[in-house]
Amino acid sequence: MTVEAHADSLRITRSDGLEVDLAPLQGLWTEEQYLRLTEQTNLLIEFTDGCIEVLPMPTSRHQTILLLLYERLKAAVPGGKVLVAPLRLRLRPGKFRDPDIVLLQSADDPRYQDAFWPGADLVVEVVSPDRPERDTEEKVRDYAGAGIPEYWIVNPLDETVTVLTLAGEAYTPHGVFRRGQRARSKLLDGFGVVVDEIFDVQ
Repeated sequence: MTVEAHADSLRITRSDGLEVDLAPLQGLWTEEQYLRLTEQTNLLIEFTDGCIEVLPMPTSRHQTILLLLYERLKAAVPGGKVLVAPLRLRLRPGKFRDPDIVLLQSADDPRYQDAFWPGADLVVEVVSPDRPERDTEEKVRDYAGAGIPEYWIVNPLDETVTVLTLAGEAYTPHGVFRRGQRARSKLLDGFGVVVDEIFDVQ
């Protein structure tokens, strides 16, 4: 089975050639159905209260930025776990996101699970140009609501790295870092990445 995203619908094409439009099911999906759907496609699909959203396919620049940060984070937490999308992150009942990078400081953390993670210590999103507010506004609320201590928003559109840290139930800016600066983590002591290196990566 393949899954194709269209501007006004979501269709699956079965192995026998039959095409089925999934749009009428929006609002009716269950978590179990979402999990089964995402196990049968390599598309990035997120889930909110019965609705699914297919994310845009990453570009080469998106992936090179993501992999640079992955390598740096992996080196910074040798006893932890750092993974890249696609990996489902359950934020609450009825809500799954698929962050670009997810991190747990300890490999023994019980949230380190196979099918999906029910939480993380740090997440990173590289902003997609199709709908920047998904990463810069919606996921800010989502990840704070899930109690994720730190969220990095890496924005190629304005070449900034925003590091948000949890203060109570909401995020507060740890810093908005630009070229000529080093984006720094509050959670990971001593960890940082020079902003120019992020956006100049080839």
